[in-house]
Amino acid sequence: MAAPAPRSPLAELVPDEVPVDPTAIEQRYRLERARRRARERRQQENELARVRFYAVVGVLVAAAIVLLVLTWDQVQHLFGL
Repeated sequence: MAAPAPRSPLAELVPDEVPVDPTAIEQRYRLERARRRARERRQQENELARVRFYAVVGVLVAAAIVLLVLTWDQVQHLFGL
């Protein structure tokens, strides 16, 4: 029959007595701050991309309207409408 696995000394400690690495806590805080900054940067970049998209669409619509008016003016001039 198999013998039970030996217990580690940490398993016998109460959860309050488990040793905590202070550098691990600081590293975790830095990681969370970096994630938050990356998330905020991504949101800001998405907002700027949306503004750029609508600006380009606006310029293209304005250019299409100008071309339409100029073309219509030329058609009127050529055919005497």
